[in-house]
Amino acid sequence: MRRKTLPGVLIAAVLASLLLPACKGISPEELKASVEIVEVSSKWVEKTYEPWPPKLTLVPQISFRVKNVSDKPLNYLNFNGIFKFPDDQENLGDNFLAAIRKEPILPGETGPVITLKSNFGVEGKSLASFKDNPQWKPMICRLFIQSKGSPHVLLGEYEISREIDFKEPEPVGVEKKSEEKN
Repeated sequence: MRRKTLPGVLIAAVLASLLLPACKGISPEELKASVEIVEVSSKWVEKTYEPWPPKLTLVPQISFRVKNVSDKPLNYLNFNGIFKFPDDQENLGDNFLAAIRKEPILPGETGPVITLKSNFGVEGKSLASFKDNPQWKPMICRLFIQSKGSPHVLLGEYEISREIDFKEPEPVGVEKKSEEKN
């Protein structure tokens, strides 16, 4: 076994003192002050669809872009969306995404669209069944950001739109009445 000599230990200590400050994480306050969430949109999208027996599961989804309002490039940003009914304490679904990695968002610039889709869904038989479904009610997304070992920081709560982005396919093998008249 090889022993470290005093010069080796000194070199390691000097390197550690130079590199550790560069690895320092960002404080929660600095992180929140560095970003602005823009171009927020939300809707309900298909998670599963089975024509027979009829089953449709819709999940809430939120999309947004991040604007860098700081004077430093931003990278290694992680986002976590917690989806829940506004008056409930229980989380009904979530989505974690390691979003901004190699390509930093430069100061003053806006990053690509980030989409978080809940793993929680509301089940029905068809689109029409959602109108009277007691489980399909207003929902919010609590949006958190995290970077380089910082704690998760709440950016805000966003209401999920009641818009549904799903179209049921046309029935197969059923002729249209207009074709029958010809």
